[in-house]
Amino acid sequence: MTVIKDENSLLDAIKRIDEKIDKLNDQKIIAFFESLGLTEREDVPKDFLSWETILVVVPNRHISHELKYFKYSIARLSFVTNPNAQEIHIFDFNVWKAVTRNKTQFQIREMLKTSFGGVRNIIEGMN
Repeated sequence: MTVIKDENSLLDAIKRIDEKIDKLNDQKIIAFFESLGLTEREDVPKDFLSWETILVVVPNRHISHELKYFKYSIARLSFVTNPNAQEIHIFDFNVWKAVTRNKTQFQIREMLKTSFGGVRNIIEGMN
């Protein structure tokens, strides 16, 4: 005996609702990025909504803590703190996973000095 009368119509209804949820979440991502000024920057990829998950790289823990609420209220966002970054950047999370796979914490910290928004600090006067 089956409990669900029409499983196919139920699955179709759930699929339509999930598509609406995805579109609403995309709107939340756009609003979030607009509030951070990211959509106006030339260095920010315009196709970020096509990524499965968006990596948001923040320059310090203070900013990370400030954005903590949004990490939980907006799906498809992941956050990383890069103390070598000077501003917020976004990347495709799949690229991050591929680059950091099988790397130690030390190797990742070294990589962040020049990648994923990192800019190596140069002491002025020393060339």
